[in-house]
Amino acid sequence: MVTTRGRIALGAGSAARWASRVTGRGAGAMIGGLVAMALDRSILRQLGQARRSVVITGTNGKSTTTRMTAAALGTLGPVATNAEGANMDAGLVAALAAARDATLAALEVDEMHVPHVADAVDPAVIVLLNLSRDQLDRVGEINHIERTLRAGLARHPSTVVVANCDDVLMTSAAYDCPNVVWVAAGGSWANDSVSCPRSGEVIVREGTHWYSTGTDFKRPEPQWWFDDTHIHGPDGLALPMSLALPGAVNRGNAVHAVAAAVALGADPAAAVAAASAVDEVAGRYRTVRLGEHTARVLLAKNPAGWQEALSMVDKHGAGVVISVNGQVPDGEDLSWLWDVRFEHFEDTQVVAAGERGTDLAVRLGYAGVGHTLVHDTVKAIASCPPGHVEVIANYTAFLQLNRVLARLPEDARA
Repeated sequence: MVTTRGRIALGAGSAARWASRVTGRGAGAMIGGLVAMALDRSILRQLGQARRSVVITGTNGKSTTTRMTAAALGTLGPVATNAEGANMDAGLVAALAAARDATLAALEVDEMHVPHVADAVDPAVIVLLNLSRDQLDRVGEINHIERTLRAGLARHPSTVVVANCDDVLMTSAAYDCPNVVWVAAGGSWANDSVSCPRSGEVIVREGTHWYSTGTDFKRPEPQWWFDDTHIHGPDGLALPMSLALPGAVNRGNAVHAVAAAVALGADPAAAVAAASAVDEVAGRYRTVRLGEHTARVLLAKNPAGWQEALSMVDKHGAGVVISVNGQVPDGEDLSWLWDVRFEHFEDTQVVAAGERGTDLAVRLGYAGVGHTLVHDTVKAIASCPPGHVEVIANYTAFLQLNRVLARLPEDARA
């Protein structure tokens, strides 16, 4: 039930959102949420009441998993969701206000915001994907994030926690919760969890299993997992799963989404079908035509995400454009470039692009990767031979490219 003050706050937020749109300043979601929150600090709690919500968090895969979760929950009824990825309080307020009648919600939430968002909306399910280094100059140290998540989860013992048992840090955050659904979502990046977040002891890895020396902290047995063709769940459940999105990492994201939806009562087969149909997430994974080229656009924001994105790249096309900026949302410290393995592009035509393309070019040179340097991403695509080009961009480079593509005349994209 929204109070009178809350209704006034939402009305003011709606007016601010309209003004932002008509003046061309932006989509208005953030300003609408900020105005509503300034007038009523409890508006997030009010909007979250009487809904069954799923909160999705992690360093990588939040937006994709949220989109898949919203699709899977859509088999049960209308769903409120922050589909564009505005994952802090103002964006959540805007998303919930835009779907006041929806009794379900799939909410992407920044890792550090999960505890107080959970206190406000009391989610039925919290999905924990992964934790890894992400722009340390502005985000913070990951063991601190894990401890913050762990403390926040402890305040919600009745919430179902869907957690990735292949991620040591997220396993630690969920380990003491009474209602955990463990998912084997995989993860090729283990560089940020070489020691136990609870004891400091060494993490030993034996195939898919891991454990902490000197303690009883170890990989739990999963209730959900996937292989190349199927998703597997409790009680011998096995369903074919063929995704529209590429890569093993997205199969892991889909398993999280299905497990969360099933926890709220969705039919497993219907949830798998809905999640499998997701083919684009806020411009990610889409393929566009630019003159003589088709270009598939991938987003990567940190070493773990870059490693996953690089594994999806078709190395046999006309070229690969890698575009890197170093603005505040990206993290101004690009030393992480040296943690990403670019060496497997020896036989691929690579173009370094973006505002920090020169930094990338130095890294590619040390990796022994032949490359050219074209700072403008669209011009970098045009510099490749005719055919299919894979484009990997970090956050602001990705946004800039999408804005440029939206402004291009149709004949430039045909």
